[in-house]
Amino acid sequence: MGRISAMTCLSLLLLALCPFVGPTLDVESGGFIFWQLRVPRLLMALMVGGTLGLAGAVYQTIFSNPLATPSTVGTTAGAVLGALVAVVLLGGSGVSGIPVVAIAAFVGALVVTVIVAAIAASGRARANDVLLAGIALTLAAGAVSTGLQYQADMAATFEAVRWSLGNLAQVGYQGVLMLSPFVVFAGVALLTQTRALEALVGGEGRAHSQGVDVPRVRAIGLGVGALGVGACVAWCGPIAFVGLIVPHMVRLSMGASRRVLLPMSALVGAAFLAVCDTIARVIIPGRDLPVGVLTAAIGAPLIVWLIVRRPRR
Repeated sequence: MGRISAMTCLSLLLLALCPFVGPTLDVESGGFIFWQLRVPRLLMALMVGGTLGLAGAVYQTIFSNPLATPSTVGTTAGAVLGALVAVVLLGGSGVSGIPVVAIAAFVGALVVTVIVAAIAASGRARANDVLLAGIALTLAAGAVSTGLQYQADMAATFEAVRWSLGNLAQVGYQGVLMLSPFVVFAGVALLTQTRALEALVGGEGRAHSQGVDVPRVRAIGLGVGALGVGACVAWCGPIAFVGLIVPHMVRLSMGASRRVLLPMSALVGAAFLAVCDTIARVIIPGRDLPVGVLTAAIGAPLIVWLIVRRPRR
């Protein structure tokens, strides 16, 4: 209990401090920079990081695989493909104030995940089969995305690459208002599956004996997780490694109970992404480094370290 309280307090403290980090604000523009730039970025980091962390923990439980994330089951690849279709074929124009890139990315994420969720709900596929289907769809979507980039002109390619790096930069609260319904619904719906996911840790046979409808739980976890992750990726671009790293960090420090793992993965994911975005915002004076670059740079060596220090079985 002490570790949970300490981690909770540390995460909340980091979230509270992030908007105050950066160059000293002058009197004239300080209020605008703080309330219209820094605070919206913090709120976006809270929602996106929390959603990615929670979805990663749920996916790893559903597939009984520590490498399962929204990226490995096709959600992120579908969003990237949708965004590239919008940029290359439709020009990336906006609709009613909403970028068509965001709409297309959201649709792409849902289409790919609906296919995977349908396989999971069929009852004829094991967890590893569903994961392999997701990986196959990821590779297929990646191949089509590469083909689209090859056919695009330089301007469209640059815009697509810039979006694919992931960025939380906001002016005002439009993105916060757009994302919050999806994020809140996905978070609540996933947390209501905690008991079923706890039973699933012991294996499908044990879960069945406790009255858990495993195909239904898989479909809900995949579908609802894709709803939240797809909305986040659509607005901010793909942000790598958060859904993979955070559940491992929480599991190592606070245990594997899903009653702790799921909510703490959401909280730690929010704090982790907020800190990464703050570093990306100030590390190069006068420049704004895409946060997806930083999470990948931190995440890759951290995963290697976690694998190396993992006790032998």
